[in-house]
This record gives sequence, C-alpha cells and structure tokens, in this order.
Amino acid sequence: MGYADPDHIGMQGHSWGGYQSSFILTQTDMFACTVTGAPVTNLTSMYNILYKNSGTNNQGIFELGQVRMGKGMFDDMQNYIDQSPVHNAPGIKTPFMILHGTIDGAVDWNQGLEFYNAARRLGKNVILLSYPDENHHLANKSNQIDFQIRMKQYFDHYLKGTEAPEWMEKGIKQKDKLYNKAK
Repeated sequence: MGYADPDHIGMQGHSWGGYQSSFILTQTDMFACTVTGAPVTNLTSMYNILYKNSGTNNQGIFELGQVRMGKGMFDDMQNYIDQSPVHNAPGIKTPFMILHGTIDGAVDWNQGLEFYNAARRLGKNVILLSYPDENHHLANKSNQIDFQIRMKQYFDHYLKGTEAPEWMEKGIKQKDKLYNKAK
C-alpha cells in the first residue's frame, strides 16, 4: 500500500517478544535488521534452570505458561530443539543486535550469550549489548539512555543508510565495559 519500504523494515522485541524476534530472524530475511532484548534462545538449556526473579523452575512456564509447548521437554525433545532460535541459527541472513543484562533473573544472560556465540561462529552479522549488573529490564538510567541511542543508531544505519558509528564497526570488549563501569 506504499506505507513502508519493504526493503527497509526493522523488527524489535524484548523478553517474550525477544524470543519471537529471535526465532523469526532464523526463518526469514524479510526484515532489514532486528534488535532482540533478553531473548530465550535455547529452550532446551533454559527448561531446567530457575526463573531467578521468582525462585521457581522454568518447566511450568515452558509446558503450560507463556511458552505453551504443551508437553515437557523430555516428552517432545525435537519440538523444543526445533523451536529454539539457537538451533536454527544457520538460517540467519539478517543483521541483528542482542540486548541482555548480566544478572537477568527472568531470562538467563547465557541465553543471549549462547545465541551471540552461535551466530558469531557461523559468521553472522551480530552485536551483543551486554549490560553489567542489569536485570531483565534496564534499570540504570545511563544504561537506558545508552541502549536507546545505540538502538536508534543501529536502526538508522540499516533502515536509513546512515554511516555505522564506531562502536558498531569496532565493538567494545566486555572486560573494558566492566572496567569502565567501576571507574
């Protein structure tokens, strides 16, 4: 209908939307770029760990709660694998950026790290914005501002064709972020 340029559409999701955006990017190249926040990316590794913010395990959430798999992982392992973005990472054709706090008590930080490492190993265009000492949603105002600026720059680069900022080209090492935060 002419409302949007089909070659310059971005996708963004956080938490359950982070899972959905992560899975979708493994299935299609219809988006120019994706930003995914605090995503569940490996249903098999997340199934048996704690939902730290409440102290319960994730099994109920996966079987009957938000994930709605309908069966336990050991009753339908292949479905858990098939629905995991990390296991579908070879199909990624879209540049994407992951946001994750290192002390996320809802979706373990390792989910974002696992997806990032898989994508990097496969030569995919991926950036991980890892925020030390942040939970499921960024609480530190300076981190909120930092993420909003970086997300805008990311979308501007892929959707509007602006020049990539230096951080997108060269990155910032995690150890340097931790060191700089302590200063």
